Amino acid sequence: MADQSSRGLSRRSVLTRGAGAVVGGAVVGSGLVGGVVGGAAGYAGRGVLDDDEAVPDWETVADSGVVGAATEPFHGPHQAGITTAPQAHAAFVGFDLAAGATRAEIQGVLRAWSQDAARLTSGRGGLADLEPELARDPARLTVTIGFGPGLFDAVRMPEKRPSWLRQLPAFPQIDQLEDRWSEGDLLLQICADDPLIVSHAARILASGVRGVAEQKWAQRGFRKAVGTDPTGRTQRNLFGQIDGTENPGPDDVDFDQVVFSDGRSSDGQIQRWMRGGSSLVLRRIRMTMDTWEEIDRTSRELSMGRRIDTGAPLTGVHEHDPADFEALDEVGLPVIPPGSHMARARQRDRGEAMLRRPYNYDDPPEPGRISNSGLIFTAYQADPVRTYIPVQRRLAEQDALNTWTVPIGSAVFALPPGAPEGGYVGQGLFDG
Repeated sequence: MADQSSRGLSRRSVLTRGAGAVVGGAVVGSGLVGGVVGGAAGYAGRGVLDDDEAVPDWETVADSGVVGAATEPFHGPHQAGITTAPQAHAAFVGFDLAAGATRAEIQGVLRAWSQDAARLTSGRGGLADLEPELARDPARLTVTIGFGPGLFDAVRMPEKRPSWLRQLPAFPQIDQLEDRWSEGDLLLQICADDPLIVSHAARILASGVRGVAEQKWAQRGFRKAVGTDPTGRTQRNLFGQIDGTENPGPDDVDFDQVVFSDGRSSDGQIQRWMRGGSSLVLRRIRMTMDTWEEIDRTSRELSMGRRIDTGAPLTGVHEHDPADFEALDEVGLPVIPPGSHMARARQRDRGEAMLRRPYNYDDPPEPGRISNSGLIFTAYQADPVRTYIPVQRRLAEQDALNTWTVPIGSAVFALPPGAPEGGYVGQGLFDG
């Protein structure tokens, strides 16, 4: 191990130097801690994975075809891709509406997206698909549609915009936001366990907006491949950290209240068309891998507040052990530093609970650099003003991980309720 004085952080430095010594970017909960359960959860009980056992032989998985053939429903009360077990690959595509785009044209895009998404997620080509063979193996494809703040002005319905739907406040201590990764009037979130179908679906759907909207950015991410981890195991991010321990789960009695809107914002505003919908906070977070790898393991664990190998809090043994933030070490210092990411991100009350479902990215490096890696952080909640912003503000003020994380993109979207058979996503906005 490298000499602590030259390459590491002492417990005392994390405790005493705090935000003054740690500047950069923050991630919620972790923004470096997200996700529901492993992508393999989508295959439990489908002949490849049992609930308590993984298939020992890759040929069995490869030859079964079950990964490619598996589907997730498009129609329903909620959009798929929010509480769906995370797939291995994702694309997030943001669009800006063209000047002069009409309400009827935007509705036409939403109808076309919904029709094509329903076909693609069931293994059929889109309506104008010239390569329908690429759609035959949907691999749990989901397509989730989002509305940015600007859409409501474009359709001349500003009164229908939820009061929480606005860009996040500035976090000057950490943000280095770039326009090429930020904001947007429309969003497509496309996830599947096969990158080929993600790419094909993104192309088919994006081609349907010509003349009405222009693609502003596309962000592609990945998680561990299906079959590499048993069902339900928490994923790791590119820092090697177990990523997603403190997440609400479907068995929680208030799960739907945490994730889905009842149409009411925290300020009392009511938007009935949003009942059953959700919100997405999307943050692109650069992880400075080169400097992270210069510090020793103990320093990394002190910064996080958890053990790297097990994900356990520094006061525990197992990942889901409760943390003891009052515990002191042999010299009287807190075992879990107050400035650690875990200590700063922990929920102060249930109102700060959010569902995190992040993806790693690893893009070609810029000239003179050897890496361009990070996290596409996604948080889903009924109201980000009540839930996300207080946590992010706390992390921006002080978080030991800020030294190695820099937010470079940011966007907020309303995710309308799901579409019924024969309907389209967002129809309630226009019909209500």
